[in-house]
Amino acid sequence: MYSIQNIVQRYYKILIYAIFFVLLHRNSEYYRTKTMQNDYFPSEKVSAIRDFIARATHVVILTHMSPDGDAMGSALAMYHYLVESGRTKDKRLTAHVVVPNAFPNFLAWMPGADSVIIYDEQADRADALLAEADLVICTDFNDPKRIGRVGERMMEKTCPKILIDHHLHPVDFADVTLSYPASPSASELVYRLIISLSGESGLSGENGLAVATAIYTGMMTDTGNFSFNSCHPEMYEILADLVRLGVNKDAVYNAVFNAYSADRMRLMGYCLYRKMRIFPEHHAALIYLSRKELYRFRFQSGDAEGIVNLPLQINDVYYSCFMREDKIEPHERERAGKAKSKIKISFRSQGDRPVNIFAAEHFHGGGHANAAGGEFFGTVNEAVQEFLDHYPEYFRQD
Repeated sequence: MYSIQNIVQRYYKILIYAIFFVLLHRNSEYYRTKTMQNDYFPSEKVSAIRDFIARATHVVILTHMSPDGDAMGSALAMYHYLVESGRTKDKRLTAHVVVPNAFPNFLAWMPGADSVIIYDEQADRADALLAEADLVICTDFNDPKRIGRVGERMMEKTCPKILIDHHLHPVDFADVTLSYPASPSASELVYRLIISLSGESGLSGENGLAVATAIYTGMMTDTGNFSFNSCHPEMYEILADLVRLGVNKDAVYNAVFNAYSADRMRLMGYCLYRKMRIFPEHHAALIYLSRKELYRFRFQSGDAEGIVNLPLQINDVYYSCFMREDKIEPHERERAGKAKSKIKISFRSQGDRPVNIFAAEHFHGGGHANAAGGEFFGTVNEAVQEFLDHYPEYFRQD
């Protein structure tokens, strides 16, 4: 017979062992994850970036034309992180996000989006901020040409520049380049950089939730709500960290994917019913729209988002191309030659079927294997003919 004292002692011993093993498991997972994230970038690059930020007083953050969720997410995450960091510095740090042109309405809810400066609308103010900047941070683009006239102003600057990107073949223009094409998004790279610079404290403070929400939005949108390029266990560890920090993933999804206008929904229906061509022998689909057709549906920035993905929902379609006519910007006039219009082109594919080579060799573009883009100076019909003439060379029949 055990005495009551022996039973109590055995109970406490078992409880202590249980608590020990739970804490050991949690700590090993925590430190494994944090070590993995802290070691992601070369230490000398992280040290250089930390030094640049420590010495900066006026930071301008730039991202690409027609900003998508990853562009806005990565840029705004850096913005909120820098603003929070500035509160702890002896000297005041200011930061501004400048985008070349308007971002979609379905991203206007993002924390800090109301302070973003659109170059097309506020060129004088943006130029003044760039003139004053002593640090420029570039996210989600690999070439100054991808930011239009802003890129020309940026290249005139002699201050330090940092590039954070996940596209292939970055141009060597920054003092520190963090280029990781294997990363699903630039926003994930920003998360890893913040952890490397400041540890978990970089995601705390008054702006911590804003940083986490921006990162989550970028990661979600650049993977199609985690439906492609998303089979990376580390990515889900990061997502878990963001949710623990308070990100409401359901609210973010609804704000991005369930906030389209009726005109945009009608445009999608028109694309599928009237404008989609299927090429079954090569498992491909093509959708193309003129400016007149876009005007008919009161097209706004962001209304074309996701249309290129729609044909991939069809059984046995593995390649998709979407073309839409756009105006030629002043800085593009020389490249356009005698052309009166520009065609913006998006490619998507599934599995081991790259589209970036086709985009690069025929449409002055590039990108990831399964998600690429390009442009064509000429009419919609000419761009379509270029596609028809060459797609069999790049799209597999099996």
